[in-house]
Amino acid sequence: MRENKTKATTSSVNAYIEALTDPTRRSDAKELVQLMQLASGEKPKMWGASIVGFDVYHYRYSSGREGDVPLIGFSPRKAASVLYGMLDHGQANALLAKLGKHTTGKGCLYIKKLSDVDRTVLETLIRNAVARYRARKGVSGF
Repeated sequence: MRENKTKATTSSVNAYIEALTDPTRRSDAKELVQLMQLASGEKPKMWGASIVGFDVYHYRYSSGREGDVPLIGFSPRKAASVLYGMLDHGQANALLAKLGKHTTGKGCLYIKKLSDVDRTVLETLIRNAVARYRARKGVSGF
């Protein structure tokens, strides 16, 4: 069985964020750290070279494949910040309709600038994602 490529590391989240050359992306990353840390109650951790994750979710598929991923997280990419774990809960579609400028794809939420979205809606998406995954923690079939 193959292993996940992306694993938690000991790299510094602050150093990673401070090294971002785009000032908007850097400012947005700092705000996302605050929002996700508040919602999860966990400190940020680097996953691989470019994902900032919070807490750990252990999944196990019916095929037997299993591994660990961040419960929630984000990656400040060049084109947009990618948020992970936000879309798999019952209220996600209704909240996305109120969020503002964004796109989605393959389970990810893409936001070009946080100034384009409603922060209250984003906070609710993040809190709902944390609650949903924590309610399922240890449940097979993620």
